Amino acid sequence: MILNIARTLGIAAALTFANAAVAQDSSENRVAANTDWAVYVESDPKECWAVSAPVETVNTRDGNVVTVRRGEIQMIVFYRPSENVSGQVMFAAGYPFASGSTVSVKIGDTSYEMFTEGEFAWPASAEDDAKFVAAMKRGADAVLTGRSGRGTQTQDTFSLLGFTAAVDEAASQCAS
Repeated sequence: MILNIARTLGIAAALTFANAAVAQDSSENRVAANTDWAVYVESDPKECWAVSAPVETVNTRDGNVVTVRRGEIQMIVFYRPSENVSGQVMFAAGYPFASGSTVSVKIGDTSYEMFTEGEFAWPASAEDDAKFVAAMKRGADAVLTGRSGRGTQTQDTFSLLGFTAAVDEAASQCAS
């Protein structure tokens, strides 16, 4: 029960944090860019995150590729020491997910699942976050497949080139 409450609080923080992360283009607090991943740090409260945009996006409806309007699409791993958040993974899809849907994540030969709320998805627990991060450190790319409230299936491919350096830097920045 306590873990679920803590996870819920962390996710609430993540949703609040996501608004800042989505605005990263205007942030002047980028401390590193590691190939396809960048690292940002805020000081009050102390927050650090590694973030990347997809290298490929495919949207389909009824098996046909379609053009859709989506907001900012990002995968984020963040740290917030004041709330004991370390390595929390979040996906901002740029659209509201279908109610009750999940996001399928394929990293290498392993599949994972993320739960959704609004435009965001995340692993179910801190333990699952750690599994995602470990897999992403070993992988070449992560393919996330979700379904919008309008029935569009989306497939976003994120390069993991530079991921390890970025999350290590974000963790280091928030350790001090």
